[in-house]
Amino acid sequence: MEETKNADKKSLKFLNGKNTDWNELAKDCVCFANGQGGYIFIGIEDKKALPPEKQKIADRTIPDIIQKNIAHRTVNVGIAVTIETAINKAEFIRVQVFRNAQTIASTTDGKYYVRVHDECKPVPPDEMSRLAADKNAFVWEEQTTKRVPLSQCDEVKRRTFLNDIRSSQRVSRFIKEMGDEEILEYYFIQKNGFLTNLGILWIGKRNERASLLYPPAIQVIRYDDKDEKVWKLLLDDYFSNPKELLEQVLDNVPDWQESIEVSEGMFRKNIPFFPIEVVRELVVNALVHRTYTTRGDVFINIFPDRMEIHSPGRLPFGVTPKNILSQSIRRNEHLSKVFYDLGLMEKEGSGYDLVYARLLGSGKPLPIVKETDERVTVIVKKQFVSKEVVRLMDKASNDFLLKQKELISLGLLAQQQSYTAFEISNILNQNEESGLRNWLGRLVDWELVIKTGKGKGTQYAINPEFIRKINFKGKTNLKNIEDHRLEELIFKDLTAYPMSRFGEIHQRIGLEINQFKVKRLLKTLLDRGILDSHGERKWKKYFIKQNL
Repeated sequence: MEETKNADKKSLKFLNGKNTDWNELAKDCVCFANGQGGYIFIGIEDKKALPPEKQKIADRTIPDIIQKNIAHRTVNVGIAVTIETAINKAEFIRVQVFRNAQTIASTTDGKYYVRVHDECKPVPPDEMSRLAADKNAFVWEEQTTKRVPLSQCDEVKRRTFLNDIRSSQRVSRFIKEMGDEEILEYYFIQKNGFLTNLGILWIGKRNERASLLYPPAIQVIRYDDKDEKVWKLLLDDYFSNPKELLEQVLDNVPDWQESIEVSEGMFRKNIPFFPIEVVRELVVNALVHRTYTTRGDVFINIFPDRMEIHSPGRLPFGVTPKNILSQSIRRNEHLSKVFYDLGLMEKEGSGYDLVYARLLGSGKPLPIVKETDERVTVIVKKQFVSKEVVRLMDKASNDFLLKQKELISLGLLAQQQSYTAFEISNILNQNEESGLRNWLGRLVDWELVIKTGKGKGTQYAINPEFIRKINFKGKTNLKNIEDHRLEELIFKDLTAYPMSRFGEIHQRIGLEINQFKVKRLLKTLLDRGILDSHGERKWKKYFIKQNL
């Protein structure tokens, strides 16, 4: 059992009679209520799957005490507290926090929080409208305000949907054996004999779909090098449901078929300008995670050097352009479920993994994600970095069964040849060393990637032996310079420029060299008596000892 966006753990010592921090527990309950709901397990230590053996809850009234204290300290929070017995016969307390789908939960002193990944984050005042919009999106799917009877659905779309569900490998046999109306109710397509907004979106007739607040529409526009429109595909007539919109974009835009052949000697590889898997995932994200209570079409703008996908609304609360690779929050829960079960999208949390892996595996730059107050834009560059990077990634993919995260990490290193632990952690949004190890996977064990240095000075680079094996011709830089050569550089620099500060030395010998590596070697030279220094901290100046 791990701490996730739906689960948190606390030691039984947390319940300390009159000294119990009820405000902390109330904050956690507000977080879950404003998020996806979840469970707080009291009596299970962090990083442990089970409570301590022979643990017993002595006070059997503790569930009532927790209920009372949370009710006094929160607004719009619903919980259920029970004493449970684990498989090792030890007892613990389970606090179930129900998702607050329609209103925003808060503490009684007016503070707002939301669960993001495995952390509790405060909601600043300027983000309240964003949190409210996400809650409206969830409610919107299940509403039956149009009062459209199920009998008035588009029969062709209804049969297609049911056939797709029953033939999908992602759907369990239990669901496939349900009756037609039971399946439609299970996926929130209908409720009490009426089509929900999600039902109208998926199996409704054109006039009903058009009457929704802001039904999805897509415009694909190609521009020339003067930014003038030269071709357009309009999908705004409301005849199509989201699946049909996706299929038309993938089938009717000729640009997805264009590619370039990269060749060098016996090496031949066709690289699509815009890989179809990348296009599919980004269009799915634009349809699934947009706010259907916000006006605006999805625009796919194709330029000579790039593709831009514009989606109305902002990213879900807790997701930013910086952490989009590691954070996953469903805005339209039931629409996401339909897309996933029909095999139209990757599982939760792996969509952008696939985008990064496909682009880096083809030697292309990372996508650029931009967010404004009105829309989210994803930019995919048309060009690839170099033939050598393409060849390296192709060789590694063929020789090793790389996982998606390993492919992403190797692709990042191939394009830059090396990164410090801090730099690559920043790109992958991994704050802990264990998280970074998970992304690097077996690359270090297989010696595809070599690791040098310690702590903040840790450096990761493509193994030179692997580079030589494929005759890789990458950029030449000083990132991976050996210690003895760097010492010589520092010595020659201080010979020419005595009494220099660290920043001045680093600037002259090369800013691409890890600063912590330079600091480590300066300290080593001081300890060995080769250098001396004057001053402290940022005013410290280095010089060569006179007797040398």
